[in-house]
Amino acid sequence: DILHGMAPGRFAGGPAQTDVFWQVYEQLDPGHCIVMENQENRRLAGSCFYRARETHVSLGIMNVHPNYFGHGIAKELLQFITDFTDERNKPLRLVASLMNLESFSLYTKRGFVPRLAYQDLLLTVPDEGLSGDLPATAAVRDATTDDLDDIAALELDVSGISRAKDYQHFVESGDGLWSMSVVEGAKGSLDGYLASIGHPLITLIGPGVARTEEQAAALLITELNRYRGRMVVFLVPVDCSQIVQLFYRLGARNCEMHGAQIRGDAQEFAGVSLPTFLPETG
Repeated sequence: DILHGMAPGRFAGGPAQTDVFWQVYEQLDPGHCIVMENQENRRLAGSCFYRARETHVSLGIMNVHPNYFGHGIAKELLQFITDFTDERNKPLRLVASLMNLESFSLYTKRGFVPRLAYQDLLLTVPDEGLSGDLPATAAVRDATTDDLDDIAALELDVSGISRAKDYQHFVESGDGLWSMSVVEGAKGSLDGYLASIGHPLITLIGPGVARTEEQAAALLITELNRYRGRMVVFLVPVDCSQIVQLFYRLGARNCEMHGAQIRGDAQEFAGVSLPTFLPETG
C-alpha cells in the first residue's frame, strides 16, 4: 500500500481493518464478488466486487495478490464484470485512483472515460467538533425513510444515477455503523444527502450529492462532527474550491487523488458529487 502522505498508512490496523469492505458489500449484494484462484495450490490470486443498480453497474474494490502481479488477473476479473454489464446494457462506473497509473491504464484500455477528479482529504475531527459558519448547516437534519424517494430523484438529477437499495440500507441497517443527513432548500425541497460509515477500524464519509457547494460543505461538517476525535477520509471534487479551501482551513490535508470513471453513456454532473469506496459511488 503506497502511503501518499498518510501515516502510518490507509490500513494501520492490519488485514482485519479491511474486513469491513467485504462485510458491507456482502450485506448489500450477497455473492457479488468474482475471484481468481490458483488451481494448483487453491490460493486466492485476486478478487473484485460488483453491484447492479437500476441505472448502472458499479465496480467495487479490486485486489490482486502481489505474488500474481503481471499475470493478467485484473484484466480477467474486469472482463467478467464488463461482460456482466454489457448483458444488461448499462453503463459501468467506478471511483479509481488517479495516482496508480497501472490501474488507470487497466480501466481506460477497457473503455472507461475519466469524468471528474477528486481530492482525497484526511482530517482528524477535533474533540470540540467543526464549525464552518455556514448558514446551510441550519437546514441539515437526519435522513428518514420518508426521504428515500426524494434522495433517489435528487441523485438521478445531479449525477445521473439512482441506487435505492443503498439509500435504504444507510437509513435502516440498524447495525450502528451508518449515518445519513439531508439538507433542505429554501423552498423545502431536498437539495442534498450524505452518508457515512463509522466502523471501529475505519471512518469514511460518503456517498452523497448536493445542489450547491455550501450545501455540500454543510453536510460534510454535520457528518464529520459525528466522529469527533477520529481520523476521517472524504473526497471532494477538485473544482469545488470553496469546499477545498474551507477544509484546508479546518486542518484537512491531501492523501490521494481519485476519479469518477464511466464506461458507457453518462450525463454531466449537475451539482456536487461526494463519492466514497464503501460502497463506491461510481
